[in-house]
Amino acid sequence: MAKAKKAEVAKIKVTLVKSTIACLPNHKKVIEALGLKKIRSFKIHDATPSILGMIDKVKYLVKVENV
Repeated sequence: MAKAKKAEVAKIKVTLVKSTIACLPNHKKVIEALGLKKIRSFKIHDATPSILGMIDKVKYLVKVENV
């Protein structure tokens, strides 16, 4: 049997640019789930619908770039 090839998923770089001190508790959890801890920390994620939804929720705290 032939293996099914996975489609290439776009990569995005998510950078925390604002502090989470005064934001909503749910937004703090989203930032933590994205793997961001300190200002200017970044993670590279696949551009899946779940990740894009999380980014949309906290778009005022992060900067997103295509990789």
